[in-house]
Amino acid sequence: MSTVQNSPLLKLHSDDNIAIARNSVTENQECALSENESVTTRESIDLGHKVAIQNIASGEPIRKFGQTIGFATIDILAGDWIHSHNLESGVLSLDYAYSTDVPTPPEPIKGRTFMGYRRPNGKAGTRNYLAIISTVNCSATASKYIARELAQTSLENYPNIDGIIPLVHKGGCAMQYDGEDHHQLMRTLGGFAKHPNIGAYIVLGLGCETGQGSFLSESEGLVQLENPNEPQNQGPLVLNIQDIGGIAKTVKKVTTLLKEYLPQVNDVTRVPIPVSELILGTECGGSDGNSGVTANPALGIASDLLVAHGATSILGETPEIHGGEHLLTRRSITPEIGKKLIDRIKWWEEYTGKFGVVIDNNPSVGNKRGGLTTIYEKSLGAIAKGGSSALREVYRFAEPVTEKGFVIMDTPGYDPASVTGMVAGGANVVAFTTGRGSCFGCKPVPSIKISTNTPMYHRMQDDMDLDAGRILNGTSVEQVGQEIFELIIEVASGKKTKSEVQGIGDEEFCPWSIGPVL
Repeated sequence: MSTVQNSPLLKLHSDDNIAIARNSVTENQECALSENESVTTRESIDLGHKVAIQNIASGEPIRKFGQTIGFATIDILAGDWIHSHNLESGVLSLDYAYSTDVPTPPEPIKGRTFMGYRRPNGKAGTRNYLAIISTVNCSATASKYIARELAQTSLENYPNIDGIIPLVHKGGCAMQYDGEDHHQLMRTLGGFAKHPNIGAYIVLGLGCETGQGSFLSESEGLVQLENPNEPQNQGPLVLNIQDIGGIAKTVKKVTTLLKEYLPQVNDVTRVPIPVSELILGTECGGSDGNSGVTANPALGIASDLLVAHGATSILGETPEIHGGEHLLTRRSITPEIGKKLIDRIKWWEEYTGKFGVVIDNNPSVGNKRGGLTTIYEKSLGAIAKGGSSALREVYRFAEPVTEKGFVIMDTPGYDPASVTGMVAGGANVVAFTTGRGSCFGCKPVPSIKISTNTPMYHRMQDDMDLDAGRILNGTSVEQVGQEIFELIIEVASGKKTKSEVQGIGDEEFCPWSIGPVL
């Protein structure tokens, strides 16, 4: 991006006909864009919002990042504020050009490690939790009661256990048995049960639900620590409230059982593990007009650094790829992988259309207040989290991620559901960018919060781990990206994030149900 020191406006690309405000701009303020280019605002412009830097006729494309983010609905004069009142999405004609611009693989970087937990199956954990996995909403209350009872047990004697987490949700029944929704829920629950950040777990059902615990155990190949009091038996992995005799008896039985597991779960030590075994989930929530300028591209730098170290970086939120997918298909290592992405985009268009919804209903109210206008604009900024590495695979929601490098997972744009899918797929660290100020945690995986602008960072410093808004004032994207990369390694090694310090993350487990509810 081109910038003039101390100018309140940024022109991001030479082909752009708009600039963005890196701080609030007053009416009739002359703002330099380069040595030979300036614009005088015709009205006040808020932080992160757009201003026309040339006259734009009605129907003409409006360009940001060098790409079309929508079309003018009226004639716009240079200096005018551009937002929902004079810009609409319209219809894009995109050239997917599959695999025509596959980046050269980076020079491998070897030898870097983080301090993690090496599990018996060889996987690498960054945290160590004990979990109660509820198969259905009907066992959610019992799961929470069990966690509450266990929390009263002094964990001071178990310093290597990060906590007890009840993984509860609102589904598990009223869906087609053996159908797509059923299998997606099983993948999600199974992914958490097998996650390397879970030291031990119990599966708790009601007993009569569609999403049977036995089906989960068999379909996902679940195993468990040996019960110390039953050395010849792997113990009751799956329990049902109806079989035990009600809530009170279940809470007492499962609490007693899990207390027996505590010494085993605690018996772990952090050891050096190659950075190549990190799986990063990337997410943006509460985005603003600066998300695609500061935090997201900086996270993209960190993503590329992880890929260079042999690790994996996941880009989710398929509805927030819509409008920018043509930039990703060019990077797919084969046309088939690029077409898998387009198949998911088309699925979303069909899926939302069934309910009379258009994908451009995203951005949210807060996104728009922060300067975002169309889904194309939001998507072009969101995909910057994926850096510039080659696209190596496209996964379904909660599918186990086995490929190294940059990959995509088909998740909704809704933050809790999106992160749930990536964690179920194996993400052991999450990096979450936000411009409006999302207070997000995602036990059992640490969530690093990265602010897109400095005023919000200072306002919500108890929740933000790193300020990428400094980029607006001259700090390079590369420097902030390097800082994010180093913070990822520190957090993977045990440094607590701001959300962890506050205990946030019990309520964000959110399996995606694609319906219908029967």
